[in-house]
Amino acid sequence: MTVVTVPANYKPTEKEKYMNPVMLEYFRLKLTAWRTDILKDANVTLQELQEEGGLQEPDEADRASIETKVALELRARDRQRKLISKIDEALKRISDGEYGYCEDTGEPIGIRRLEARPVATLTIEAQERHERKERTQLDERE
Repeated sequence: MTVVTVPANYKPTEKEKYMNPVMLEYFRLKLTAWRTDILKDANVTLQELQEEGGLQEPDEADRASIETKVALELRARDRQRKLISKIDEALKRISDGEYGYCEDTGEPIGIRRLEARPVATLTIEAQERHERKERTQLDERE
């Protein structure tokens, strides 16, 4: 396995070969750092929740406020857990050589879209079709 080094200040461009080794390593590093940050934040939140242990508050208003805060944190953590799963899937696509290509059409997703949403699996057009289809199915159920 060849070691690929990403130059300092490297940003992928449309001018270079799409998903070349440096570009793939750039996105791998970006996804890995994002995953690490999420896990670090989750550990801080968990520690804060354990330290507060505020559900023993005698005042109902304080207890309700703490319960609301805990519920919001848990919901945020659930979203983060789902995001970690998407990051892991994107990292697998990198190792499988499928990263950066639309799972519907096989077309390149595009660097700008991947910069904005590194876990994207669809081109913007395919994503819009998917969302329209979901809305149509939802409207039909109502």
